[in-house]
Amino acid sequence: MNTVKPNYTRALDLKHGRVDMSHGSGGRAMAQLIAELFAAAFDNEYLAQGNDGALLPQAQGRLVMATDSHVVSPLFFAGGDIGCLSVHGTINDVAVMGAKPLYLSASFILEEGFPLADLNRIVESMAQAARAAGVPIVTGDTKVVEQGKGDGVFITTTGVGVVPDGIHLSGDQARPGDKILLSGSIGDHGMAILSQREGLTFSAPIVSDTAALHGLIAAMLDSGVRLRVLRDPTRGGLATTLNEIARQSGVGMMLHESAIKVNQPVEAACELLGLDPLYVANEGKLVAICAPADADRLLAAMRAHPFGRDAAVIGEVLADAHGFVQMTTRLGGRRVVDWLAGEQLPRIC
Repeated sequence: MNTVKPNYTRALDLKHGRVDMSHGSGGRAMAQLIAELFAAAFDNEYLAQGNDGALLPQAQGRLVMATDSHVVSPLFFAGGDIGCLSVHGTINDVAVMGAKPLYLSASFILEEGFPLADLNRIVESMAQAARAAGVPIVTGDTKVVEQGKGDGVFITTTGVGVVPDGIHLSGDQARPGDKILLSGSIGDHGMAILSQREGLTFSAPIVSDTAALHGLIAAMLDSGVRLRVLRDPTRGGLATTLNEIARQSGVGMMLHESAIKVNQPVEAACELLGLDPLYVANEGKLVAICAPADADRLLAAMRAHPFGRDAAVIGEVLADAHGFVQMTTRLGGRRVVDWLAGEQLPRIC
């Protein structure tokens, strides 16, 4: 993303203007869009280099890189928007590897006719989220597609971080006897999206939990516990995430329904729509698996952080060659928590 600002006789009309095909042409209009909107919001020393890529200082440790595309509908929702979501989601994907997130890149696919006011709002949200997280957006790209061939805006973000020596977190590290911890309530993000999309209202608002979790993860790692696995249960929710880990590690799991928090409005919405909150996406929660002797210490470290104050031990890892994830219900029964079949909630992240 070249950020050198040419001289223009008229500034972008960020109140009434719209994206047109010239904004993706590589010419003056595109340079103006980048300079007056993207570069102005994301301003930092690396982006200001003005080249096609960012020259970054050498980092000490093993590199981690993650990328994620965001196609959420609607673009703006209670608790966030596609902008902050794209920052938070990629930061979290880097952080659950045990890495300190360092830098982000951002790529935009814009639809012809998209209001510049909405684009500016999204970009400002991204900039604020990146500044709050301390993870700058250092390079990027912009393309424009014809009207009717996109859906407003799609954003792809890539993150880079470093893992210190001595830390190794992976989905294949869960062992029988390990404890499974969850940082808070489930289903908030997915139901915030769906309720707004469908025009549903409830007695209490449902707000997305989108957040950058690298601060919580750093506190967990600093506690000195033997962490095996960290994951953020996004698409497919908690159930799908735990099935992925069980398959990778060749183990089973037993969950306890009474320990898994679902906020009342989310539970009511799921009941109304026939959805299971275990499969609803989250954007500000994490799952941790640790050695059993460390569970209490890890739980205390999580609860001491604002994003982990509702953390709980929700189950344990079992020896099971079939890799089944099961759950004891509130009524004393037991059921299998299988993989998500199909797409329960499309376009939620």
